[in-house]
Amino acid sequence: MRYSQKSMATEENKNAAAGSGSQSGAKAASQPAAQQGFVYLPLIAGWLVPGAGHFLLGKWVRGSLLAASVLGMFVSGLAMQGKLYTSVHDILDILCLAGDLGNGLLYLIGRVAGWGAEFVQTTVGDWGARFIVVAGLLNVITAVDAHNLRTGRKS
Repeated sequence: MRYSQKSMATEENKNAAAGSGSQSGAKAASQPAAQQGFVYLPLIAGWLVPGAGHFLLGKWVRGSLLAASVLGMFVSGLAMQGKLYTSVHDILDILCLAGDLGNGLLYLIGRVAGWGAEFVQTTVGDWGARFIVVAGLLNVITAVDAHNLRTGRKS
């Protein structure tokens, strides 16, 4: 008998929460699109330039820390003679290329400047390539975080 009372109370709480959530959702949906702006701008800017999405949103400290992290990993990877992936030979190269592309303009500048073009077969060079890939993946996570801040999914 107690279990059924608890489950009924839990369902009432869920329904009340859903009702309040739908009301706030209705308020957000009633705002004109011109007031909401282009919600993908922080995502695109954050992908192209590390931390730029957070800077657009006025999150200066978070953006600075994330930009320093991504840029530091990318530069450290290049300093260790890490490779920037350009060609696709097998599945691991495809995954590393996808990670490198996450660096946005850093990857394009590195390709144009010829950084990381030579593959050095040393342990340090291999770690450097991984640093560059992880910097790209971190940059993608950072851009998605800026998008979530812009859409209100995160505060």
